[in-house]
Order: sequence, then structure tokens, then C-alpha cells
Amino acid sequence: MSDKIPEGNRSARQRLAQQREREKGREKRRRTLIVASAVVGVLGLAAVVGLIAANAGKDDDSSAAGPAVAPSGAMGEDALTLPVGAADAPSTLTIWEDFRCPVCAQFETVFRDTIAELADEGRIRVEYHLATIIDGNFGGSGSLRAANAAACAQDAGKFIPYHDVLFSNQPPEPDDAFGKNSRLIELAGEVDGLDTPGFRSCVEGGDHDSWVKKSDTAFREGGFPGTPTVLLNGESVFPSKGDEQISPENLKKWVAEANKDKKPGTATPATPEEGVSDPAAPPSETGS
Repeated sequence: MSDKIPEGNRSARQRLAQQREREKGREKRRRTLIVASAVVGVLGLAAVVGLIAANAGKDDDSSAAGPAVAPSGAMGEDALTLPVGAADAPSTLTIWEDFRCPVCAQFETVFRDTIAELADEGRIRVEYHLATIIDGNFGGSGSLRAANAAACAQDAGKFIPYHDVLFSNQPPEPDDAFGKNSRLIELAGEVDGLDTPGFRSCVEGGDHDSWVKKSDTAFREGGFPGTPTVLLNGESVFPSKGDEQISPENLKKWVAEANKDKKPGTATPATPEEGVSDPAAPPSETGS
């Protein structure tokens, strides 16, 4: 009996092996975002940065329709910045985030205390900006709805505690749980004094939807690589600054270097002359 494999059988086996290799390649690509969502720690953040923005801009509902009603205290161009900390702080940390973005939640877990410490000491002013790219990547409206709710919390002077609650309770990336206003209102119960009729009305009415969409348009037109985008005095520091990987220790060091021979800020909150609306005044309209 011959040990030779018939030519037809050999070709069939080769085709089967090639098909299996192709399937492995497809499975590897399919798992990329799943792995990205599971990465923890600073080194993991660097590995996945940019993946979140791979499909940014696919949300067909990204254009702002009608006047954009900015939340109280918003500042800057088109009133798209939510400032935290001393207006005269010597350095500015700019952060672009999406409440459905898993890497943003990881970033917040690692750096929240450090950023709060630097802001409380007057060493930095933090400028938050909101984006909705995950809605475009995975569908749904959770990024938009959560950002609107966060803007409603800003109206109540409780942006940061609600911001932190949202990231601490973030659902899995493909899960659009934040698309339900009822869930966002439920989470407001974790922030003292936030769950009021006014907050509920703002969330359910989508009072700041157009403002959020305008902010997302600014993000996409800004050419940023993904969320989170973190800039120290306009220079990107996430996932690294030069040859140094970002870490709580390095962030403190970079701020100290930027602030050398400069006094910490003391003016809190920012003054109206610097473009911040009066918290007692009605929300402003930034135009369409």
C-alpha cells in the first residue's frame, strides 16, 4: 500500500489549512476592541489609545441642529469648555472624554486623585470637553445622553461628582445602558442634592443635546487621535510625553516643570471676564 497522499487530497488539505489561517486572522481582528476594553493600568492605556477613535465620525446624527444651549459656567470658544479649578492656575490640563469610552474610565481610575490634588492646590486648571464617538462606533445614544446629563449636573454645580459617578458605573462598551435617561437619573441619586425636578427635566428634555453635538463636532474637527485626549498647556501627554510614559508621578513632575517659578492659582471659580457665564444667569445659547 502506498504511503503517498493523492494529489486531490493534498490540495483539499492545503485549502482547509489556508481557510483555518484566514479564520484565525479574522478572529484576531475581531477581538482587538474586546481586548482593548479589558486592558487595565497605565501601560495598557498606551497600548489601546487610538483604537477608540478608529471609526470616529460615523455617527450620522453628529451635526448640531438649532441653538446650542451651553450649561452654566461653560467657557471658551463656543462655550464648549467645562472648567474646574483656579482660573489663574499657571497650567491648564485639557481633557476630551466620552462617557462610554472604556479607556477614559481607565484613565479616570488611575489619574482622578492626582488631577484633583493638582487642581485643589491651584497648580492646574482642568478644562473638560465631551465627545460622543462611541455612539458612532457601536450605535446607540449613551454617549450623547450621558454627556447631556453631565451638562445638566454642571448647571447644578455638580459636574465633577456626577462625572466621577458615570465613569465608576460605566457599562461595557457595546452596552448602551447610558442611552436610558432613567439610568442616568438613577445614578444622580449617588450625588448629594443632584436628583431634583430641575435636573430630571433637563435630562429628559435633552436641554444640552445640541451643545453636546457641537462639542463632538469640535472634537472631530480638531484632529485628535481618540479619547481620552489629554493636553498639558496644549501639548499631548497621553499616553506619553516625549520618551516618558504617563503616570501619576510623571504628571506631577511635568506640571512642576511647567510651573517652575510660578505661583499657584487662587481665583476660584473663574471670573466672568474670562468668558465664564454667571451661574445665576439662564443658560446661554451659543448658536447653531
